[in-house]
Amino acid sequence: MSARRVIAAVAVATVASLLAVNAARADGPAISTPGSPTVVVNQPHQLTLSWAPSTWIGDPAAEQPINYEVQVPLGPNTYRWLGTTTDTTITLTDLAPGTTYRIAVAARALGGYSDSSPATTVRTASGRATVNYLNLDWAPTNNQIQHLLRVTNTGTGPLDLTTVRVRYHLRFEGGNTSLVPNCDWATLGCDRIRQTVQFFIPPGAPSTMSTPAPPYPPPGTPVPGWVELTFTSGTLAPGASTGPIQLRHHRHSWSDIDERDDPSWLPATGQWTENGRITLDVDGVREFGDTNA
Repeated sequence: MSARRVIAAVAVATVASLLAVNAARADGPAISTPGSPTVVVNQPHQLTLSWAPSTWIGDPAAEQPINYEVQVPLGPNTYRWLGTTTDTTITLTDLAPGTTYRIAVAARALGGYSDSSPATTVRTASGRATVNYLNLDWAPTNNQIQHLLRVTNTGTGPLDLTTVRVRYHLRFEGGNTSLVPNCDWATLGCDRIRQTVQFFIPPGAPSTMSTPAPPYPPPGTPVPGWVELTFTSGTLAPGASTGPIQLRHHRHSWSDIDERDDPSWLPATGQWTENGRITLDVDGVREFGDTNA
């Protein structure tokens, strides 16, 4: 066989091999699943994690550098991205203290990917304050939202309540943003508590000369928002709490409210719980809660 035919045969074989590798990778992961992340350092606003590395499956000649994506699984094939690295360790910052996260790792590279690792559940170290929650409403589709909240100083110094901002996150069904917030009773006095309602209607479709903009939001579309609670005075010593604050909200029309899709809602159990879906900031810094955890 001539040298030219040998070279041609080798080239054809190489292309066929690459096509076979790519076809195999198209059918499934080409990189092994990384290990579940383990906690190395746990601090109020950050976590340092490490995990066992991934390796290429199949032809080692096709290896490319592997990147790791650290993610929060939110649902089937849905993730919140937290960070990426080429190492098998990472320090995540800007996390909420005292909040539970489910964290997984996936490997990605040019020409290959892995399945996500099993998720690790970790609670970040406590920050300067936490929020306890007691749902008083055993019927989440009636005409009122009723619960108790309690703020506790988990820091090492005095906590000025005027620097504290608590947000109970909810969704207004069908774009009905009518809501009347009430404080029925509080250990420190309802006169020292202020509540405001905030909502965020996304922009609608633009109109043209020939086509007017459709009504927005469309019927049935929930509008995200929150009830914000602040304090006019007060200081908590380390370990002290505000005591119970009994809150009740209703629409102007007293129509029914479905609480089950509200990010901060938890089913009634008759027990106090640290509800990480309620957020608390001190001086504008998140100290508790993350609705995307």
